[in-house]
Amino acid sequence: MKAVRFFGHKDVRVVNDMEKPTPKGEEVLLKIGGAGVCHSDLHIIDEGTVGGTVFTLGHENAGWIEEVGESVTGYKKGDAVLVYGPWGCGHCKPCQQSKENYCDHQSEMAYGGGLGLNGGMADYMLVPSSRLLVPIYDLDPVIAAPLTDAALTPYSAIKRSLHNLMADEFVVVIGVGGLGHVALQILREISGATIIACDVTEDKLAFAKELGAAFTINSKDADATEQIQNITGIKKAKVVLDFVGATSTIDLGTKIVSLDGDLTIVGLGGGHYQYNMNGLPFGVSMTNPYWGSRTELMEVVGLARQKKIHIEIEKHSLDDANEVYERMRQGKIKGRAVLVP
Repeated sequence: MKAVRFFGHKDVRVVNDMEKPTPKGEEVLLKIGGAGVCHSDLHIIDEGTVGGTVFTLGHENAGWIEEVGESVTGYKKGDAVLVYGPWGCGHCKPCQQSKENYCDHQSEMAYGGGLGLNGGMADYMLVPSSRLLVPIYDLDPVIAAPLTDAALTPYSAIKRSLHNLMADEFVVVIGVGGLGHVALQILREISGATIIACDVTEDKLAFAKELGAAFTINSKDADATEQIQNITGIKKAKVVLDFVGATSTIDLGTKIVSLDGDLTIVGLGGGHYQYNMNGLPFGVSMTNPYWGSRTELMEVVGLARQKKIHIEIEKHSLDDANEVYERMRQGKIKGRAVLVP
């Protein structure tokens, strides 16, 4: 079978001689419908964040069940499913609570398929347990694949702050990319707060308006902080969601978040924040959430089936993987790219 394989630092190759796996026990074999291309992949490819391992890329995966191991119940060939991305031990307390993204044993394991273990940028994917599957019913797997990260990650981050997203508050979304454009839709559907979107390109700011942002600010503007404060007034923004995570965007977030507010840094931009007593308003919670729970992914599927969220995608073949990654480096992907075998 064909697969997009990571061989080491900046070495990604499309190979055609992979053996089709056979599931055993709790394992499930999927025929892949689509595999999302995520900016996190570039951290692996360009920075070698998963060292010394050769594996198939792709951690946003959806498809149809091809074959199940002898211990699997409740699924049959042809069922359309998502693959929950973060793979934990399955036995510790967080895993039992459906939060494998915070597994007690994460430091001892690969993060999941496409993140140290074989992922879904291939014709077929072997999933180690049926507990990692989420049914998608009538959704198209090609369109649904990015829900596993591009929708789940912002959804989980927003749920953390739902109590602060009342109709008399402001929320700022920094970065209208693969995750940020979905965050805007989720906020529009499940919160009452007034949405302010920030990005550095005018086309993305226009896109943000289409997706429900009441105000848009170009964060490259020298007076971006003042522009936001002119909208929020003295109370500032109760919630700031940073989907970039660069030093400049973290700095912006510290200046616009309100007393007792939430500054949530989701993006992996490699930014730094030097804490000092006067650097943040009192009571601010600064967090860096990781992905989301499996039950939250079920909720995301519900939003997608109700057509309340939609991920902008562009389809590519597995052979185009390196070209797609290069376009992503250049910031030329609108929404999410999906590789279709």
